[in-house]
Amino acid sequence: MPRIRPGRNRSKNTNRRAALLLSKMAPEDFNVRPGEVKSIACPDCRTWRRIMGDKVLKIREHCVSDKVAEGEKHALCPGTDQVVEIDIDVRKWQVEQDRLLRDAMPQDNRRAAQQFYKPLPAPATPVSRMNAEITLESARQAYLTHRTRSVGLGRSAAGPQGCIRCIGKEHCTDGRVLARRYVLALQEEPARREAREQLERQEQRATRKQTAPAVRKAQWAKRGGEAVEKANNSCAERISGSLSEFRGPGLPKEPEHLERHDRRQAELGEHYAARKAAASSAA
Repeated sequence: MPRIRPGRNRSKNTNRRAALLLSKMAPEDFNVRPGEVKSIACPDCRTWRRIMGDKVLKIREHCVSDKVAEGEKHALCPGTDQVVEIDIDVRKWQVEQDRLLRDAMPQDNRRAAQQFYKPLPAPATPVSRMNAEITLESARQAYLTHRTRSVGLGRSAAGPQGCIRCIGKEHCTDGRVLARRYVLALQEEPARREAREQLERQEQRATRKQTAPAVRKAQWAKRGGEAVEKANNSCAERISGSLSEFRGPGLPKEPEHLERHDRRQAELGEHYAARKAAASSAA
């Protein structure tokens, strides 16, 4: 059966109306999705019609009634060959339409296209497989034990024998792992020693800082403040007019020249009285 292709609008005629702007129509009255057939609801007969053309877009020719096959008269719709202008952002319009369709969808059908499952936590490592902290001594003992059992014991020796492939400078797989671990421990030992010494110094400084006030207080209480002051005063010649070397010289409580002091006070009183009188007269 031959495929029925849609008709093509080759006519350059229009209905001589102003171009129909999609920005002034309801978003649900047209379809301009990329990859789909462009269609629009005719503003005159309110039926969905195709939009034809490549450069000049027009509504396809159609009748007012769809019952022409039943004998009704064939009458063209006034919206035939209506020029359509796409003056909107198609991408934003498509996003808005997708949101409206998603909101109108029943709640049971609102499922994501891809399901995400929370990953299960990994099982804990067994205690038998946990690696203890590798120190220089433990790495050395493990390597020496492996080498001693493989070199010191002969094949004819009684008891369990070690690895027979660790001969001279040759190592087996386990021997290489132990040797590499021992070498890494040797290389990291200076940094570990420096870190331990720095931690010990910090602890000692913190201890001294905490105990210093108590030690000073105990020393001062043991020797006594008054006794120290008396011993210091007895060793040095006391300054004339001073109670103590620590307290400073004694200050005079009365002026040295009483007449001069009284005369100065009288002058200051007269000066203040004259200034007060000048201020009151100016006001």
